[in-house]
Amino acid sequence: MIKKQINVVGAILINEGKILCAQRGEEKSLAYLWEFPGGKIETGETPRQALKRELSEELLIQVEVAEEIFETTTHNYDFGTVQLTTFICQLKQGSPILTEHIAIKWLEPSKLTSLDWAPADIPAVKKIQQIM
Repeated sequence: MIKKQINVVGAILINEGKILCAQRGEEKSLAYLWEFPGGKIETGETPRQALKRELSEELLIQVEVAEEIFETTTHNYDFGTVQLTTFICQLKQGSPILTEHIAIKWLEPSKLTSLDWAPADIPAVKKIQQIM
């Protein structure tokens, strides 16, 4: 059986040296795990456009998305294969407001591993810790 391919984007949102971490709700797949906020890329969108839209919808913020991809990870879950592309982002306008997630935390890079991350996000977490 071929698993469904799900292309998603995530924001490594940096503000004052800390990174925004978002916790998934209980009704979602990967309930209670932490992730970089973002979501699915819709048909006709570039990954950067999708990330701006998702952050505007989910956290009611405007961001600047870096040109360069930070990390791309593919992970097989029971519900499908997720390809996660992460970008470094800077907050331009607003403060994150929870509409989809149950919690957010701003953490220093060295503290990221204190959270229980979704498997697809872990390579980006490790890379952040190596370079920041």
